[in-house]
Amino acid sequence: MLATKKSLLAFFTVLLVILFIGNGCEDDDNITKAEGSGTISMKMGDAPFPIDLVAKAEITINKIDIRSVSETGSDGDQRTYIVLDEPQTINLIDFRNGLTTDLPNIIVSAGNYDQVRLYIADAKIELTDGATYELKVPSGAASGLKVFIKPSLQVNPDVTYEVLLDVDLTKSFVVQGNPSTPAGINGFIFKPVIRAVNLSEAGTIYGKVSDTDGNILANSHVWVEQDSVISSTYTEIDGSYRLIGLPSGTYNVYAEFAEFITGSVEGVVVSASSETEVNFVLSL
Repeated sequence: MLATKKSLLAFFTVLLVILFIGNGCEDDDNITKAEGSGTISMKMGDAPFPIDLVAKAEITINKIDIRSVSETGSDGDQRTYIVLDEPQTINLIDFRNGLTTDLPNIIVSAGNYDQVRLYIADAKIELTDGATYELKVPSGAASGLKVFIKPSLQVNPDVTYEVLLDVDLTKSFVVQGNPSTPAGINGFIFKPVIRAVNLSEAGTIYGKVSDTDGNILANSHVWVEQDSVISSTYTEIDGSYRLIGLPSGTYNVYAEFAEFITGSVEGVVVSASSETEVNFVLSL
């Protein structure tokens, strides 16, 4: 591990999992579609945004749809399927380190899917001291935030697929004022930043963080990088962490806690559907 000091804001990651499961579907004369169909089930979760200061980080989603590359409607445009068509409010603080919450299922035709669009109605932050901030939603997010699935998802009948929408809450909820204490914070600016990952092409990095005496370091900041930070989390009370939805590739993994020297493990290879263990022992 590299013995260097490194300071970096944590990401608060929303894990929106879309499941594609083989099923039947009625035909529509106005739709050109591929043969066969699948069902979409959605779940949501996260990794933490400064937990010691934030009690709730809520977003309300009015609608979610997913775009088919393989189908066109009667107007010639690519067809979209509605995943969610009624408001749902989710407190992102409740979900981290791979935990998810369910969203509705839908039916889709077999084919290629390349884009998810989220319509965000409201966003709110509540601090541990009770202060609440109702945030303005940018017009682009309210009218549908486009997130491209990388790589695009090829859905075949009778096969289950997953797509992860990873919302970077640190970039999405920009702190105004001094974030050292709740009293120093005077607001947030909401600028949603989301990535989409085809989970059939992604893996997981997990592990624990402790010190040289074997003491568990809860709330340690752990993150992974390639050219930039890809995903980040904080350790649980038992010192464990879990970063899911990492596209196949090679990463550098870092861990930091208080005044300890930041630890790093470079060249960690992640393969599709695999889990790679990376543990840290930090020293002062």
